[in-house]
Amino acid sequence: MVAKNPPLGWNSWDCYGAAVDEKTVRANADYMAKHLKKFGWEYIVVDIQWYQPSAQTHMYEPFADLVMDEYSRLLPAENRFPSAAGGKGFAPLAEYVHSLGLKFGIHIMRGIPRQAAAKNTKIKGSEYTARQVAHPNNICMWNPDMYGTVTDCPGAADYYNSLFELYAEWGVDFVKVDDICRNWNNEAEILLIRNAIDNCGRDMVLSLSPGPANIKQAEFLKENANMWRITDDFWDRWDLLYNMFERAEVWCNHAGTGHWPDADMLPIGPINQVYSKDNRTRFTHDEQKTMMSLWCLMRSPLIIGGDMTGFDEFTMSLVTNEELLKIEADTHCAHMVTRKVVDGAEQIVWFAPSKDGSCSYVGLFNAGESDTDISVSFEKLGVNAKVAYDIWENTTEVVNGSISATVAPHGVKLVKLI
Repeated sequence: MVAKNPPLGWNSWDCYGAAVDEKTVRANADYMAKHLKKFGWEYIVVDIQWYQPSAQTHMYEPFADLVMDEYSRLLPAENRFPSAAGGKGFAPLAEYVHSLGLKFGIHIMRGIPRQAAAKNTKIKGSEYTARQVAHPNNICMWNPDMYGTVTDCPGAADYYNSLFELYAEWGVDFVKVDDICRNWNNEAEILLIRNAIDNCGRDMVLSLSPGPANIKQAEFLKENANMWRITDDFWDRWDLLYNMFERAEVWCNHAGTGHWPDADMLPIGPINQVYSKDNRTRFTHDEQKTMMSLWCLMRSPLIIGGDMTGFDEFTMSLVTNEELLKIEADTHCAHMVTRKVVDGAEQIVWFAPSKDGSCSYVGLFNAGESDTDISVSFEKLGVNAKVAYDIWENTTEVVNGSISATVAPHGVKLVKLI
């Protein structure tokens, strides 16, 4: 089954934006295979603009020339991905990632290239052309490379089928489709993509971006996607992390086998927004622990955004904590228990029982600006525990009737109750 548990991987956007290249992807794949694969990390995803030879920064270049085949399908820029030469596309890079025991993914924009419509190029296996399929009044607000498709035109299905036929030939395991998740009129195009994946003969994780997704579409998204974003792009700012508690509360009960609300990438380590190895995440250590704890309790996919080759000891401790990662795979029915202000400090408690009933996990979060004492009774949690293991501190204590702690500002105490 695809995405039985929330996917764990790496995406190039946070650290390299539109300008990622093959050398960088291979280096991060090597690092994941050597250091993180044994902890369950497996996806290496190339984000946006891999088909643009002139991309150099995070910024988009409107109306840039893109590499495209005769059938309106975008191809990797060979100056950035040399192994794509000779029409091989991403097949050699995917083969390399697979040789490491990992899985390979790419980002695409919904729709058909604007330049395909301008040139009226063919669509493989179709009597329709790009111009007939393109919807020129349906354009992404922040990247004009693509037109949406005329979804009721049979050529639109032909186009998407040809796309995913190509991706299957390359060996793609994960596709992040952008400019589609928060659109109100997105369902017809999502269904075209879903059907194309189902018809291509290869299992692929379908991830939809950006958010926020519409909660009214929850059942549709669960049926037709494996991940969908519940937020716009998430960066290393406390206000964005603070707002995620509310989003997590709304979406947590929709997490389940094969379908996962996605809180977006983890901006940890060197995120290189200004292309400097010295530009590390602005999150404090406490905020990073809070982020990792909340993402795992709500069972969001975990997609690393920083350049893994620059990880320090602390960052490694975030992504190799085995007990933390067990929460992703072994719990269900996670939910917020309480949220209240005590003496000016906002206290938030989350709870997630294990699937087999052998243990449970509790997160005591301090969303305030000063130390605060947080406590929750086992009666309120519906458990009868004797021992609490602190997942971040690696300590154990005997407990009786409740769990309590003094928690630092923007921090968390995350425990396993047995």
